[in-house]
Formats: sequence, structure tokens, C-alpha cells
Amino acid sequence: MRRILILSGLFAAAGAALLSSSTASPGVAPPATVNDGYGDFVLVPAGNFSMGDNFGDGEARERPVHTVFLEAYYIGKLEVTNAQWTRFRDDPGYDDPKYWPGGVVVPRDQVPFWTQAQNHGGGTPDSGAYPVIGVNWDSATAYCNWLTAKTGHKYRLPTEAEWEKAARGNRQTRYPWGNDIGRDRANYVGAQKYDTVQIAGFYDGSQRGGLKTQSNASPYGALDMAGNVMEWCSDWYGRTYYSESPRRNPQGPANGAYRVVRGGSFFIEAPELHSYARSAAWPSFQAHRMIGFRAVREP
Repeated sequence: MRRILILSGLFAAAGAALLSSSTASPGVAPPATVNDGYGDFVLVPAGNFSMGDNFGDGEARERPVHTVFLEAYYIGKLEVTNAQWTRFRDDPGYDDPKYWPGGVVVPRDQVPFWTQAQNHGGGTPDSGAYPVIGVNWDSATAYCNWLTAKTGHKYRLPTEAEWEKAARGNRQTRYPWGNDIGRDRANYVGAQKYDTVQIAGFYDGSQRGGLKTQSNASPYGALDMAGNVMEWCSDWYGRTYYSESPRRNPQGPANGAYRVVRGGSFFIEAPELHSYARSAAWPSFQAHRMIGFRAVREP
């Protein structure tokens, strides 16, 4: 039976569509992809989708299945990479408390794994294309706030509902691409040679050394939404939240102890990679080797 992932010091346990009239001029289709200099972001159009475990093979916390309406948004095509994180880490704005939840800045040298070559830490050679790891929820949020100031566009972590819609749309499949999974499709337990992250976007359908990959793109073109690293969402975690969730733009419970993480990782079995699978982690704990993040850009 799959169980929720609560992390502590050790492991303890396609085309573009029209925006709604409130966000775009009538008859004007937004671009399918935008890039403000910090990576590609793909459009997830406004509309309803069916959220939750429609197969009945998940956990009670992933049910009931319910219809959710979301406004349009853009989501990172890839997880935030070491190269992108380095731009934040090396910027004087990193130390500005206004970007950090509660005004508490996490020192640069407290991001674990940064100097570990075996984990492709961002402080090691040839690591820029790998997803950043060891970044807690506060740090991921600070990056988004900093990016907002740099670009003039609103960036933030995705809500849990936004993450799931971006991963599966209305396909209602187990994984972003379909119902079957193999070692040529995602980075998870048993699929990779080494127990660590792979470069962001590795599984894009190209030939990677001796492996011919299959694309793991979601219906909207986001890669690695199953496996590689789990991803922070903005929501507090609520085990029974689906039973009380609003049906329009849900934001998660008002408070809690854990933040939602989604997507599975290189350290997780294939069923944990289901697009509807829910997990959670302590937001302030740094040493999450399995967790990274991707951002949302508002239109």
C-alpha cells in the first residue's frame, strides 16, 4: 500500500486556447509558450478538469474525484535547474528578506547537496542542466518572488490543482503520457542506473547514449511531471481536502503542518508517479534530496 511521504532528518515513513475574458482581450489567443529569460513556460488553458483517482487504485486522500475549474496559467516546461537557481543564488537580491516567507532568509550554504558531484549539485562541474535539489518550500517560494521582481510577471508555486491539471489535463490516464511506464519514459526506482536525479527533460524522445527515450510530456508539453524529483506545490496538505475543496481555483487548506509535493521521484516506485498521487513534506526542512520544484507564471 502506498503511504504518504513525510520527510524529516531521515525518511520517516495542444494547441493554445483562449484565456477567459478576464485575462485576455476577446478573440486574442495567447502564445502556447512564453520565455522571460528563465526557461520555457507552457500554457494550460482555462477550463474544467476532473481531479483525483479515477482508477480506484490510489489512496483515500486522492478521492473523491471532483470537477475543478481553473483560470489559465503557464507552468514551467522543466523543473527549475541548477543553472536557473544559481542566478538567484548569486544575485544580491537573494539576501533580501522581502522575497522570503516570514522574512527569514535561508543562507546560501545551507542548501544541501550543492557541492556533491554524485547528486549533480549545482556547485559542481557540468551540473547546470540538472534540477536543483535540497531546496525547501520557503526557498522555492523566494525564488518565485525574486523572479517576479526580475521579470515584471507574476511567478509562484503551482497550486495542487494546477499541478495535476498540467500533468494530465483531461486525459484521465495514470501518467502524463498514458497508462504504461518503462525505463525509457521516466526516472524512478528500477529505471535508472544511479540513485539520483537525471538532467531536466532527459526523457524527450531523443537518443540518450544507449537509451532511446520516449517523451514523457504532459498534454500541454511539460516534461518530467512523473519521476526525477518531487515538486513543491503552494498548498498546505489536507488529507480529506478533496471532500471540501471549492470547485473553482482551489488553494488548499488555510493552514497545516505539511506542504503538498507531487510527481514522484527517482527514489519512488512507479505507482507513486501517478498524476493523481498526493504526498507531503515538512516545508522548512532542507535536506530533501528527492524534492525540487517548477514555477507557474500568471498570464
